[in-house]
Amino acid sequence: MSEDGKVARHPARPGVLSLTIRERSALYAAYMPYVKGGGLFIPTNRTYQMGDQVFMLLSLMDEPGKLSLSGKVVWITPAGAQGNRQQGIGVQFEDSDSGRAARNKIESILGNAMKSNRPTHTI
Repeated sequence: MSEDGKVARHPARPGVLSLTIRERSALYAAYMPYVKGGGLFIPTNRTYQMGDQVFMLLSLMDEPGKLSLSGKVVWITPAGAQGNRQQGIGVQFEDSDSGRAARNKIESILGNAMKSNRPTHTI
């Protein structure tokens, strides 16, 4: 407790999420192009709040190495969501070089598939 009797709030340590996407169809289902700067849906059963900062280690397809980037939670699909949707969070990429690099890499992999109207994890 703080001196004034209120609960002291310490900033939470950002969560670290590791995600490996090996197939183009899985990348299509996870990518959130309608989010400013791009974003990804990440399946997780951890509890997050809107606006939480997270750090991601992202492996895409057969690319060597991982992309390291930060973002914030902008979407939450809770357990037991309607339509049997997978539980997880949508993370908006941070407006940074690493965020732009991730968005550009994902969009180049997806190419014309981005124009598809197949369902995704979020829409």
